[in-house]
Parts: sequence; structure tokens; C-alpha cells
Amino acid sequence: MPAQTPLPALFRALPRAALELLFPPTCVLCGAPGDDDLDLCSGCRNDLPAIAPCCARCALPLPAEVAASSDRPTLCGVCQRHPPPFTHCHAAFRYQDTLPSMIAGLKFRGRLNVLRLTGLLLAASLRESDVVMPAAIVPVPLHPRRLRKRGYNQALELARIVGRELVLPVDDRCCERVLATRPQAELEQKARRKNLRGAFRATIDMQGRHVAILDDVVTTASTVSELTRVLTRAGCQRVDVWTVARTP
Repeated sequence: MPAQTPLPALFRALPRAALELLFPPTCVLCGAPGDDDLDLCSGCRNDLPAIAPCCARCALPLPAEVAASSDRPTLCGVCQRHPPPFTHCHAAFRYQDTLPSMIAGLKFRGRLNVLRLTGLLLAASLRESDVVMPAAIVPVPLHPRRLRKRGYNQALELARIVGRELVLPVDDRCCERVLATRPQAELEQKARRKNLRGAFRATIDMQGRHVAILDDVVTTASTVSELTRVLTRAGCQRVDVWTVARTP
């Protein structure tokens, strides 16, 4: 019996026109017809929580009055006192309103339409920004045990969509997760940092490279910070962070 092609891989292989013919764009939030070839209507798209104003370094959402009080890029208090190891974080949205349910759908429920949508929205957000484009996108790796349980790495699937849209390579082999740590959502901030020590390992020499780590959501930035340190020790000259959503 011939081996079956995994569904995510099958969808990636289909041209966008074929996908739209087989599955006409339908809003994942309200069920109305999608606009601009997206599974999102214009009304729901306008209601997505904008990230601005936010910290110019880590993308932490800031109160509007804080950003309005300065004519220069605003840094949050944490970045002023203890700058993160990465150079810049770009987030498309705030992690509130409809974003938590969307992230849960692509992360835990295998909703490929939501995964594709959020990848396209992140790519559009990056295209419209002034970010410095990296040489490659590095998705946050999953431990093999969790990958077997979930069946896919949502960060890798998002990276493939963003990479295709921005014509950037995806490097998912330059690092790996070597410790099966507890889920970060179960831990307090201090415990999150301790939980991740030694969790990642670089597998190749990254000398002089500029990469962007991609993850679905950034909360305390502990995961992307630890992975940044690993990539920097492996020789990376610059590491940025790209994410669909950033927590307030």
C-alpha cells in the first residue's frame, strides 16, 4: 500500500489558486466570505487587535499615553534596564480578543486554515514594516516527544508560509530542542527562564549570520531569548524575533 502524504505537506504542495477553488475563502471568525483571498472578512480583519503602540525593542504592548509622551521610539521599562539578547522583535498583533482562540486553533487543534491565515497575516505585517530582512527564518524547534504527540510544529509551518511569501529560506536544522521541558504556560516568569536552560542546541556553525526566530506567540520572551543566546554562541551576528502575537 503506497505511503500517504501528510495533509499539511499536501496543502503546501497545492498552488494557491487550486486551494481557493477547492476551499473558497471563508472567514474563520464569523463564517462570512473571505476578502483578499484570506479566510477572514474585512470586518473581522479590522477588529484584530493592533500591536501599536509597543516597545521598539521587544514589541511589548504599551499604553497609548506612554508612546504619545515621546517623539522617539519608546522602550519598555524592562528593555531599558535589561535589554533582551535579540536585536528586535516584530509582532503582528496583541495577544487578546480573538487572537488566543486563533492561536489555540493552529497550535493544538490542527486548524490548517487558521495556520495558513495567521502565516499570511504575519507576512503582510512584515512586508508593510521597516524590518531588516534576515538571511533565513529559524522556527522555534519542538522536542521530538512533543512533536510526535502534536503531529506538527506550528512554528515551522508558519515559517514555511512566511518564507514563501517573503522569498526567504527556512532553516529548521540549525538548532534542536534537546530537553523535553514543561510547557511554559504552566510556569511563572522566573520558573520559565530556569525551565529553558540547556533546552536548545545549535547543530551547525552560524558564524556571521543574521536570522529571525519565528514563534506563534511571545509571552515573557523566555523561549526566544534562550534560543537567541544559543544561536549567538554558535556565531550569529544578529538575531531578530518574529511572532504572530505578543502578550500585553
